[in-house]
Amino acid sequence: MSDPGSPTSRPDEPLDLVRLCLDEIVFVKLRGDRELQGRLHAYDSHCNLVLGDVTETIYKMDDLDEEDEDTAPAEIKTIKKQSEMIFVRGDSVVLISPSVPS
Repeated sequence: MSDPGSPTSRPDEPLDLVRLCLDEIVFVKLRGDRELQGRLHAYDSHCNLVLGDVTETIYKMDDLDEEDEDTAPAEIKTIKKQSEMIFVRGDSVVLISPSVPS
C-alpha cells in the first residue's frame, strides 16, 4: 500500500484520482446533458464538488412542430454560461476528468 501523504503515490482508491486534480482544471459531465469545465477547489466522498472559473455547457434539443417531425432533423442548441464559483451536488456527477475531451 502506498503512502497517502506522498504526492507521487499510485492511486489506490477512485477518489485518489480526484485528489490529484485539486487546484487543476477538470472536465465534469453531469446528468441532464450538462458539462462543466473549471478549477477543482474541493470535493467529498459523495462527489460533491466546488469549482471555480467555471464554463457550463448545456445541450438542448430544439422542439419541432408536429408537421416538421418527418422532414427536418432535430437541432441541438448549445448554451454556454460562465460562473465565478459553483457547487455541484454529487448525485448529478457522471464523470470527472483531469483533461478536457477534444
